[in-house]
Amino acid sequence: MGLQLTRGGEYAIRAMTYLTKRPVGEISSLHEVGVEQDIPESFLAKIFQNLVHADLVVSQRGAHGGFSLARPAAAITVREVVEAIDGPIALNGCVLRPGDCRRSADCRMHEVWVLAQERMMDVLGEVTLNDLVAAPSPASV
Repeated sequence: MGLQLTRGGEYAIRAMTYLTKRPVGEISSLHEVGVEQDIPESFLAKIFQNLVHADLVVSQRGAHGGFSLARPAAAITVREVVEAIDGPIALNGCVLRPGDCRRSADCRMHEVWVLAQERMMDVLGEVTLNDLVAAPSPASV
């Protein structure tokens, strides 16, 4: 299998891009987002709980409750969304915890992992939700 975004991370990005396409301040129900994005509601509820906790989404309770973005889409990055669901992103464990590997100081591959990590985080930290819905492709951002 290899390095891969979790299903939760993928669903979170899909849900957030859906909210981005809605008029500012409009509340979208859990059911609506789940149906429109083909995400199981029970899983989506957990995802939204994490996104609310990360201050990326606000929830409104009640009969007409639901979710909306907590701030403008141009101020929310893909990195924030993924980390809200999956925690810190790392290509290799030694990048997050170099002290856990006794070879990190002498390992040439460690240097490659660190460089690749920095570049990946730069891209994920630069692409916003607004970019995902407005641009023809993230590669052009």
